[in-house]
Amino acid sequence: MKSARLVRAAVAAVLAVALLAACSSSDGNNGVPRGWIRDKYTESGAAWVVPSRTPKQVADAIHGHRAALDRATGARTQFLRYGDDMVTVSPYRSGSRIEIEDYRNGYHRHGRYLTYWPDPDSASFRGGGPGEGK
Repeated sequence: MKSARLVRAAVAAVLAVALLAACSSSDGNNGVPRGWIRDKYTESGAAWVVPSRTPKQVADAIHGHRAALDRATGARTQFLRYGDDMVTVSPYRSGSRIEIEDYRNGYHRHGRYLTYWPDPDSASFRGGGPGEGK
């Protein structure tokens, strides 16, 4: 009797850990495809560089791999929104530079181009990550 309870408790604990890990992953179905970007492009400090491809071409490739919740363009830069994060693809030398940042920080940095995206400082903003809508 005790061993059956132990097995059930162990299985429940393993499932709980797996669910928590899945919910906190930034590579989830709605999150930025960080792993894919890391594997596909050349890392350069806190960003990735893509030689010989325009920001639009790179943003199209990222969006094609995992669709963003929204897209915007401004000053030859492409913006992709993924819940609580955003991807900025900007011109860099003869190619592009990819940056992934927190939505709030990115919005404040590039807000003049994101006029129809939700303001993260408004009371109605809910992000889109784990716990969305709570």
